[in-house]
Amino acid sequence: MSEVTFREYELNEEIIRALDALKYEVPTEVQRKVIPVALRRQDLIVKSQTGSGKTASFGIPVCELVDWAENKPQALILTPTRELAAQVKEDITNIGRFKRIKAVALVGKSPFAPQKIELTQKTHVVVGTPGRVFDHIERGSLPLNRLQYLVIDEADEMLSMGFIEQIEKIIKRLPKERVTMLFSATLPEAVKNLCRKYMNAPEDIEIQASGITTATIEHALIEVRQAAKFSLLSDILTVENPDSCIIFCRTQEQVNDLFRGLADLDYPCDKIHGGMEQDERFEVMNAFKRGQFRYLIATDVAARGIDIENITHVINYDIPLEKESYVHRTGRTARAGKTGKAITFVTPNEHKWVADIEDYIGFSIPVMKEPSEDAVAFAKGAFEQKINKQPVRKKDKSESLSQDIMKLYFNGGKKKKLRAVDFVGTLAKLPGITAEDIGIITIQDNVSYVDILNGKGPQVLQAMKDTTVKGKLLKVHIAKK
Repeated sequence: MSEVTFREYELNEEIIRALDALKYEVPTEVQRKVIPVALRRQDLIVKSQTGSGKTASFGIPVCELVDWAENKPQALILTPTRELAAQVKEDITNIGRFKRIKAVALVGKSPFAPQKIELTQKTHVVVGTPGRVFDHIERGSLPLNRLQYLVIDEADEMLSMGFIEQIEKIIKRLPKERVTMLFSATLPEAVKNLCRKYMNAPEDIEIQASGITTATIEHALIEVRQAAKFSLLSDILTVENPDSCIIFCRTQEQVNDLFRGLADLDYPCDKIHGGMEQDERFEVMNAFKRGQFRYLIATDVAARGIDIENITHVINYDIPLEKESYVHRTGRTARAGKTGKAITFVTPNEHKWVADIEDYIGFSIPVMKEPSEDAVAFAKGAFEQKINKQPVRKKDKSESLSQDIMKLYFNGGKKKKLRAVDFVGTLAKLPGITAEDIGIITIQDNVSYVDILNGKGPQVLQAMKDTTVKGKLLKVHIAKK
């Protein structure tokens, strides 16, 4: 039997082109089951583990179904964390790149005013955390009258973070005629109640949780006294010698302490937790994605929204107190069909948590011995060689997509009465340029940004140095990243 490809869903050619560039070749199980139902505009309840490809399973239909010509938001995607909102917005932008789908992220701890300005422009998809999305609805800056699609992502995490009531408040403001899709790793009763209350004859899809079985992740448990954890971690990192590893701690203070300890040993590491500024968290995540350092020390805030390929190891420096967190933490490795290793440190008085986790995942976690002095000594040479070597920069999955796209900066915007249609009209009249070569246009008060597609950026840049837009000659150059 030949494998299903994305072409069989009769998607817009612009979507197929983006999927090809992103190297999305064969749909995952969740994508095979969700995409056809979503394209029929049917409500959906999807139970699927993190790392199964579910973002694309709703992202592809959303990009396919939205009408480019409509200026107001047509899809709202709710996520529990700011990191996940940023990740989903990036994925939607990539999938919809050639259809020129504009996605906006609305998250807390970021200034409200720039988000409000963005929403006054053509916006197809809004991705956000419930608190900030509701703020925009309350203040009238997020128009809802054209909204046709609602996606609730990581619903069980929304519940544990206390967002369910806020989600209900948002749903009550949305048009009754809409498609609602809910995605969750588990389906607690409160999440089922939400579905019963606000969905119309939803189709249930359950993907078996293969991600937590020993088939893709090698699980291991190692007993250690609290005072000996740091020494054990150093030995484990030496023997395992991971290319890319996340080390989870329970508290921000523990993350800070461990980061200082590893940094003092000159280990290539960084940290992320909820007490850091949002911009700093994004910066750390992006640097980790690019492979600028090997070890990320994190609290559970980082277990959601991290979609990084080739994380070889997850180490639970502190055992998670919630059994669900074990699944979300260990699900950071062995993504997209790859294999990985999850090692959990447990102190003598923490076996109650181990029993809860084992009961939840359905198997006993194998116990491993701490590495011997001989094993550590034998591994030290290879470890030091790798740690002193400059890490190979990882390519972002959107880089191949963006190589034919140039973002141009123009020194004129709303205050000069410029609109997107003015840029389209001007650029499409240039020799060899058509509307298909013009991507997302963002117009701010004093500046505008225009994506030029299909490798035609240099040509447009040269031509616009002496071509007016609505009678105005604007300065133009390549936009800074």
